[in-house]
Amino acid sequence: MDLPPESTPTQVSATPTDPLRAAALFEQSVSIMARLRAPGGCPWDREQSFDTIRKYTLEEAYEVFDAIERRDFPHLAEELGDLLLQVLFYAEMAANEGHFTIADVLDRLNRKLIRRHPHVFGEEASRAAGNQADVDADVEGSATAVLRNWEEIKAAEKKSPAGGAGTQSPSRLDTVQRALPALAEAAKLGGKAQKAGFDWPHWRDLLPKLVEETAELEAEAASGDPARKPAIEAELGDLLFTAVNLGRHLGADAEMALRGCNLRFRQRFRQMELDARAPLEDLAPEELEALWAQAKRTLAGKHISEAKAQSDVSAINVGAEASTYLSVPDGSAPEAGVADRGAGPEAQL
Repeated sequence: MDLPPESTPTQVSATPTDPLRAAALFEQSVSIMARLRAPGGCPWDREQSFDTIRKYTLEEAYEVFDAIERRDFPHLAEELGDLLLQVLFYAEMAANEGHFTIADVLDRLNRKLIRRHPHVFGEEASRAAGNQADVDADVEGSATAVLRNWEEIKAAEKKSPAGGAGTQSPSRLDTVQRALPALAEAAKLGGKAQKAGFDWPHWRDLLPKLVEETAELEAEAASGDPARKPAIEAELGDLLFTAVNLGRHLGADAEMALRGCNLRFRQRFRQMELDARAPLEDLAPEELEALWAQAKRTLAGKHISEAKAQSDVSAINVGAEASTYLSVPDGSAPEAGVADRGAGPEAQL
């Protein structure tokens, strides 16, 4: 994916969070949302419902994605606020209807985090928060062990305490939410099936499957019969599902891969518009193909130049740090924030 280069650890320093200030601001946000929905508040906010607001939630989530991809961190802070607004809006509407409050949302979140992290908060606290799974909290720094425990604790949460004779056992695929974007759902379904041994042994085994699915799609499309549209959609779905799971085998997220492709298409198409001698719709197909090839070369050159410039900046920063370290008398350690700035935050789930 063509993303701006990430900032090197030497260019930034961690910003500590002030819990008291954050709590006060969150309380203010909750109060503002309640005021907007109260009698005499905002007419637009007061007439919204779960159904009218939900479309904005996905939009705000993707705007967060966009800010991350552009490494626009000032804008990311604003977009995360917009996403948080969705949570506050839903919680206030739920409180208005007597379902739950924002306090219930936070309580469930906190209990879940404690319950699913026995290696951090201790097994006793995890069980007090509702953990019913028998897991080994001694993960010895292994992220794999953490994820295994997380899945086992999550699975225990999903078990129905009233399940008796005659109750149909749930499918392991039930934990994959249908509300997910289709590409993410396909990847998760493939991952769950893999745990049951139902998967392609190697990523190369999916290549013939792609050819097979493409041929089946071609056969349906060649019929030219409008009544075959459902069959065409089914075959296209099979092809996409196979491509997504090829990405899973290769460790590539299909959603991110497609977003990267979309970004490259935007950039290349814009370059075509800039390079064209006339409006694109007035050009012959051969000229459009030539412009596309030229745009790819132009942008590839720009990316190489940008990467080299970033590498040069990083080398300068590293050299400056080394010089600072060597200038400390008696070989003593440099001040905190010089040599220690390269340490990144702990990985989180």
